[in-house]
Amino acid sequence: MSEPPTRIEKPPQHFHRVMTWRDAFSLAITLPASAFALVGYWTGALGAWAAVTLLAVSGLLAICQNFVYAEMAAMFPDKPGGIALYASAAWGGRSRPLGALASAGYWIGWSFGLAGNALVVGELIEAQWFPRAGTLEVGPLHLGGAHAVAVAALVLVWLLNTAGIRPAVRLSTIVNTLVLVVLAVAAATALLTGNLHLDRLTWGLGGDGQSPFVVACVWLFLMGWTVYGTEIAATFTPEYRNPRSDAPRALISSGIAALAVFVLMPVLAAGTTGEAAITAEPLGFTVVMFENLFGGAGWLAVVVLCLAMLNLMSVATADSGRALHGMAVEGLTVRSLGVLNSAGMPARAMTAGLLVNVGLVVFIGNLLGVVFASNIGYMIAVVVALCGYVLLRRANTTPDRAFRLHRCWVSIAAALAGINLLLLVVAAFNPELTGYGSWRDELIGFGVLALAMTLYAARRLGDRTPTYKNPR
Repeated sequence: MSEPPTRIEKPPQHFHRVMTWRDAFSLAITLPASAFALVGYWTGALGAWAAVTLLAVSGLLAICQNFVYAEMAAMFPDKPGGIALYASAAWGGRSRPLGALASAGYWIGWSFGLAGNALVVGELIEAQWFPRAGTLEVGPLHLGGAHAVAVAALVLVWLLNTAGIRPAVRLSTIVNTLVLVVLAVAAATALLTGNLHLDRLTWGLGGDGQSPFVVACVWLFLMGWTVYGTEIAATFTPEYRNPRSDAPRALISSGIAALAVFVLMPVLAAGTTGEAAITAEPLGFTVVMFENLFGGAGWLAVVVLCLAMLNLMSVATADSGRALHGMAVEGLTVRSLGVLNSAGMPARAMTAGLLVNVGLVVFIGNLLGVVFASNIGYMIAVVVALCGYVLLRRANTTPDRAFRLHRCWVSIAAALAGINLLLLVVAAFNPELTGYGSWRDELIGFGVLALAMTLYAARRLGDRTPTYKNPR
């Protein structure tokens, strides 16, 4: 008597609906929590009051955009990939390559930041605990302890995310709670001890003969990826238990919470430490601040920063992996990346991002410049998505959706697209204004976008090529 054939478990074809809007809120709030590593650069370059003003402007833009994305999520509750895939759906019948460009730019914007964040973690850990670590020279490459830690961090967040969304949500909740509690305690300590001095805050926008308007546009462009990042809540729409209501709640609540955190950060940093110390050490000033407030607790600042950056890396891995998976499902890149593993995660897409970022850590020197260039792709995605909303509303897509904005939001979305396009153009023509990038770095970013469009063209050609069938 023969044994019955063994049943082979196939990977799921769709994401599991296991998330609530609170889970997505926890992931989205990672952006303002981790931005404590960036507040020094913003404050040192602009002055605290100018940084507060620009962050408030950027935060208000983000909230308005999240309302728009919430309605788009209600239009496409089963579509993975977030705003990039909404843009593709809106432009599919008019200019499919434009939708592909937006999707590729979105993936690059989220994915390439992983390498920069990983190196920040590596440099912090090396400086605090392994200052005497040597350097390994391999041809033109000079690899130190920071590079080894960075690669290990990339692999760690990759393993965490391929195991499922629940571990990533738990990590995000724990780390965000820790970071926000520490910052709240720091703020309370500064107020109670009298160490918060608002007279230390200055306005430095438009100095050295530079146009304040141009400088503001470039810095708003740079802040955009971090401040706008709460739109990540839309990426998880197919994983919500009730996507039509969970997506709007997550997007709007995280946008409002982020605005409050972003505005308070420069005040706390400059008011307790002073802008001169921040300018000298835009990342390391947190060690000085914690030592002033808590006495000899500089190591705590390093721990908090590293955890916040690791959490951001985990969230960026989850978002960029889903975006790349969605591109493959929609026919915008190679088909093999559109497969889920047994845990229902886009492991292949995440692995592609891991390999790219390991390469960036090892081979590219000026990662801040690459991040600047990749942000061009992200802002392209934002502009195309907002314009896509206008098209979708005029076409009256899914009129029975649960979340629907007043018709005045069509004009608001168009205005938001125009503002972001202005920021993109001004920043693209002034890449060296803030020291974050150069023309060479922009060419690298555009080159990666060109490669992504080449993969899109190859996929389209493959889909149109008829498959030969043996007549036998």
